[in-house]
Amino acid sequence: MPYTPSGFFCDRLIRERERRDGEGSLNKPLRFNGQDFCFQRQECLQTKNLFEDESFPATVESLGFKELGHKSNKVKNIVWKRPKEICENPQFIVGGASRTDICQGDLGDCWLLAAIACLTLNEKLLYRVVPQEQSFSEGYAGIFHFQFWRYGDWVDVVIDDRIPTFNNQLVFTKSAERNEFWSALLEKAYAKLHGSYEALKGGNTTEAMEDFTGGVTEFYEMKEAPKELYKIMKKALERGSLMGCSIDSLVPARFETRTVTGLVKGHAYSVTAVEECKPSQHKDNKVRLVRLRNPWGQVEWNGPWSDNSKEWTSLSKSEKEKLQHQSAEDGDCEMWIPTTRFSTKMSFEDFKKNYTKIEICNLTPDALEDDKIHKWTVSVNEGRWVRGCSAGGCRNYPDTFWTNPQYRLRLLEEDDDPEDNEVGCTFVVALMQKNRRKERKMGANLFTIGFAIYEVSRLMHGNKQHMQKDFFLFNSSKARCKSYINLREVTQRFRLTPGEYVIIPSTYEPHQEGEFILRVFSEKKNTSEEIENRIEADHPVPAPASAGEESEEDQQFRTIFQEIAGEDMEITANELKNVLNRVITKHKDLNTEGFSLESCRSMIALMDMDGTGRLNLQEFRHLWNKIKQWQGIFKHYNADQSGSINSYEMRNAVNDAGFRLNNQLYDIITMRYANENMNIDFDSFISCLVRLEAMFRAFQAFDQDGDGTIRLSVLEVSGEAFSLHSNSLNTDKL
Repeated sequence: MPYTPSGFFCDRLIRERERRDGEGSLNKPLRFNGQDFCFQRQECLQTKNLFEDESFPATVESLGFKELGHKSNKVKNIVWKRPKEICENPQFIVGGASRTDICQGDLGDCWLLAAIACLTLNEKLLYRVVPQEQSFSEGYAGIFHFQFWRYGDWVDVVIDDRIPTFNNQLVFTKSAERNEFWSALLEKAYAKLHGSYEALKGGNTTEAMEDFTGGVTEFYEMKEAPKELYKIMKKALERGSLMGCSIDSLVPARFETRTVTGLVKGHAYSVTAVEECKPSQHKDNKVRLVRLRNPWGQVEWNGPWSDNSKEWTSLSKSEKEKLQHQSAEDGDCEMWIPTTRFSTKMSFEDFKKNYTKIEICNLTPDALEDDKIHKWTVSVNEGRWVRGCSAGGCRNYPDTFWTNPQYRLRLLEEDDDPEDNEVGCTFVVALMQKNRRKERKMGANLFTIGFAIYEVSRLMHGNKQHMQKDFFLFNSSKARCKSYINLREVTQRFRLTPGEYVIIPSTYEPHQEGEFILRVFSEKKNTSEEIENRIEADHPVPAPASAGEESEEDQQFRTIFQEIAGEDMEITANELKNVLNRVITKHKDLNTEGFSLESCRSMIALMDMDGTGRLNLQEFRHLWNKIKQWQGIFKHYNADQSGSINSYEMRNAVNDAGFRLNNQLYDIITMRYANENMNIDFDSFISCLVRLEAMFRAFQAFDQDGDGTIRLSVLEVSGEAFSLHSNSLNTDKL
């Protein structure tokens, strides 16, 4: 029976979550760089010193690394100043935060500013990112803070109020009001989160929207919109999602131009409602309307169903009240546009005719306090691709694709209102790569990423083992992302029947190393978790060699052993090294330089049953039987006789040797034993298996009650670590 030390290795992320004790939520955000806003502000007030942020100093390093780096002429005349040095009577917010508070400076971060502008339309969300009760008067100490969602956690980012200026003017984001600074300070905090101002150059509005809300964004081109787009929009609004639409312009967005119908190209609108009405002349048919908000507050739609248009006269009083129709003097800058005329067969003609794209930012349950809102069910998994181990690339690379991290998804309940009587579960998969923007200064670029979804047969339900290569060779994907793309996040909506599935996130090319977060949003309950093999071994302790007629090889070893061991018939680590290498060098197909002294010490620590620090003939025979078994496995995967096996093949080789490990351990093995070409030679292969054997054996010795969980004192941990390197510790007494 396999022996399973289930408590020996715990997932690093689970341990961190438990240790946080609820930290990382909106109500208890993590302290970025360990900085506590309240404590540090109070300290500054007591010492009467203005806060200076040493973790994001007023230096070139905080500006950038290339175009804003030391060698750039752009930074020579930049002076960091506090608002009180820039103008009289500086204010944090003047008359409420609005779109006009955000004016772009000399930094290509319009994507960020557009997201900030959208945030001003929702005060509840805005003041989660921009905590209130900050000012330049009462309690002022030169310190401010902002909160962002960062890869599954909310973080509180502390900054000082020194801002880059040139000729006493703000270099980057500024407000139309010269004495208003909330948007400039928000930009600085976001720059600190990513390492520098320059790191913010170039991006996608959805990226910032997600960092402001913790949501997941869907993007639709109107030309390719799904037939159920109206339903998607309606449900999104019921869940409190943020939604915007726009009209593409051939000229840069700053040259916003008005169409004859009153709409503006290159300009973002917010979708605030979708409703159905039933005009009297349409009899049994309904008209679907979309209500839009123009942040400009002046320019409005003048086509059908605009304010005071004749279409409103066809509605009954009750219908008008339901739509809460307001006249042109409503002051709310909102307008209704029809999305369906006369028949559902002409769905979204007007809306699709005028707008080119729509973005929906679905919010997570923790961001929605209203219990009346229909909330998503969300599951979150963090993972990483490790070169040579779990960075297998896309399906185009079948030899390594299966080694990617795998996540079991269980869709448990059907939608409440199935489309066209078709049974199914609606869910959104979002794959986000982490830290690439922050690592730009080290040359990092966004990977091209994507994912595929495979259905698990009923016979395999509940199977928690990592799917092997053959599964993907003989099964096609049930669904997959539309394309692999070099964005921070790839998102797509699906509808599948209830059941079990496996999601495989990957980079397009293999061997690309990075971290990611995989989120699944579903209308009904779902569970998703990484498929982690149970850590177990078939035979943690070598079986004694059976007595019987010796083979020619055994006789040869006895002779060699007697020659080296001498009269005491025991050998040391150095002597073991000589014995093994005299025989191994005869195996030309292994192409090895022989065993190292370190490997031989580990072997003695494993096989020294009587605690002498040496091996007698019987112990040596046990060891050699193991080596012969492992040598056969190595030769099987060394089919090309190169003398080494690929690190991806190491998974199967370790499995054939009787060990089942989780992804974290496979990662460790690759980093410890593979060379720069991600290959593992014979010496490293044997050393790895020796250490695995010793680990399971030691664990079994400590696990007296056999429950798969142990507790170790510092002395015991030290003794176990030493046993893996020592040739004198009696491991039989651990």
